[in-house]
Amino acid sequence: MNLHEAQSAVLDRICELVENPPDGVPVDAVLVAGDVYDRGVPPVESVQLFEWTLARLSEMTTVVVTSGNHDSAIRLGYGAGLFRDRIRLLTDTGRLDLPVVVEGSDGVTAAVYGIPYLDPDHARVALGGREPLPRSHQAVLSAACDLVRADLARRGGVRSVVLAHAFVAGAEPSESERSIMVGGVDRVAATVFQGIDYAALGHLHGPQAPVGAEGSVVRYSGSPLRYSFSEQDHTKVVLLVDLPATGPAVATPVEIEQPRPMASISGRLDDLLADPALTVHEASWVRATVTDRVRPDRLVDRLRSRFPHVLQTFHQPEGAVDRGRSGTTAVSERDPRELGSDFIAHVTKAEASDGEVAVFTAGYEAAVRAQKAAEAQEVA
Repeated sequence: MNLHEAQSAVLDRICELVENPPDGVPVDAVLVAGDVYDRGVPPVESVQLFEWTLARLSEMTTVVVTSGNHDSAIRLGYGAGLFRDRIRLLTDTGRLDLPVVVEGSDGVTAAVYGIPYLDPDHARVALGGREPLPRSHQAVLSAACDLVRADLARRGGVRSVVLAHAFVAGAEPSESERSIMVGGVDRVAATVFQGIDYAALGHLHGPQAPVGAEGSVVRYSGSPLRYSFSEQDHTKVVLLVDLPATGPAVATPVEIEQPRPMASISGRLDDLLADPALTVHEASWVRATVTDRVRPDRLVDRLRSRFPHVLQTFHQPEGAVDRGRSGTTAVSERDPRELGSDFIAHVTKAEASDGEVAVFTAGYEAAVRAQKAAEAQEVA
């Protein structure tokens, strides 16, 4: 489904909030913690929408952007050396300790550091000094935050903000995020941000508040738009952050109205098409599970005759054996280890052993590394 129109609507709403802040206090900076795009080579219309949004926001405030695991850091960071005023792109792992210094309208100065998504296979060498760091998200993000803290110690008298793209322990994922698992681990401890006043996190799509070290406030604003039915109950927000001269940062959620609601409906096809209680969902994005014992003819067309925005359709006959979430979850959204375990069990008719899963995981990670190397060579 093309989400361009929906994305335009929520970005327009964010621009309106910057133009007219709900508390009347000028917004000194807009922070974007990665996953600007959903792929390394984004569609032209997405690039144009990002350009339009940057241009509009930069007329009012400073915009600081870092890159996520969906982005190509090199492509997203193009122009970083040219945009030196109100558009700042922080995607270079070699410049983690070079912040954007923001002078607040209240007289408070903040140093804003950008930590892009750090792929452990590459960052462990770049950040390791004489010896590569351990191959983990925890090791590379800790090293990045050490560089930030060292720079802060030289500055003194400024508040600190870090944009980081990572999966912090204590937060909950949805089905929308792409796996960043390495060596069977994808999470880092929130304590890596110790000594930093505010950590603005990207990657997870739900607004969340992991518990960090004392004195540090760690927040996910989440995605401004719902991207899967696992998010249908999310209240989408942006976070309006007040960083006073002393004391902890205060993050206030401001709801972003969604272009359409989401709804999951289930039942026999004739009932779904006739039930007056479902009228409220006729304008929604819909996930429909049809329970007729035999798959109805022209299933999707008939559903769309009443629910024109149906996005997912499943046929799960009444009385059928429940196959768990493997029947309703897109393959690309599942843990690769779980996927490999299911495949092995399907082929061998026996549960996969730890050794078999380990071999599958190693092969998967090798394929991911090869793909990333090929993309890097293409960029070079």
